[in-house]
Amino acid sequence: MVTDRSTQFWDRVAERYAARPIKDVAAYDAMLADAATRLSPTDRVLEIGCGTGGTAIRLAPHVAHYRATDGSAEMIRIAKAKPAPANLDFVVADAGQAFDGAPFDAICALLVLHLVPDMAATLRAIHQHLVPGGLLISKTYCFRDMNFVMRRLAIPALQLAGLIPRFAVLRAEQLRHAIAAAGFAIEDGRTFGTNRHAHYIVARKLAQ
Repeated sequence: MVTDRSTQFWDRVAERYAARPIKDVAAYDAMLADAATRLSPTDRVLEIGCGTGGTAIRLAPHVAHYRATDGSAEMIRIAKAKPAPANLDFVVADAGQAFDGAPFDAICALLVLHLVPDMAATLRAIHQHLVPGGLLISKTYCFRDMNFVMRRLAIPALQLAGLIPRFAVLRAEQLRHAIAAAGFAIEDGRTFGTNRHAHYIVARKLAQ
């Protein structure tokens, strides 16, 4: 579901992305700690949009098998060069082609749902490829809740300059509605650190 233009963007910025330090390490660590508590040693986990693999490397030791995917071959190349647990596989696959080996006990979609061309379709695919009662662990930017200057001036200018990708401009309530509409029950929703526009949501696939 990731377009060729999007893949080209991420391939182009992969080295710069990999070198960029995490802005709020404490918030990132807190999110990963919470995600780890949701996982079981017997779980089979899929991550879509894994980037250069940092999250996958941190979470894989908590599960039986972890499949980390990204549409950018350059991102995956960088991820594969890192020391990683033996139960972790990095695979080049966009969000529409990531589900080989399904069903999964949990699917992680961290900072990716606002980037896919059709979020509703991606959420339906995630739901389809989870076991009954499986978990969606997500973090998504909701840019429509930002102030006017950021949303209407700064972001379009940065996109026009090719410095950031195109993405859906969502409200938090739209995100929650889309997750529920795909057949999930939201179990937890919060933000970590000072960025109140990056919404961490854990949702469970409802029994059919």
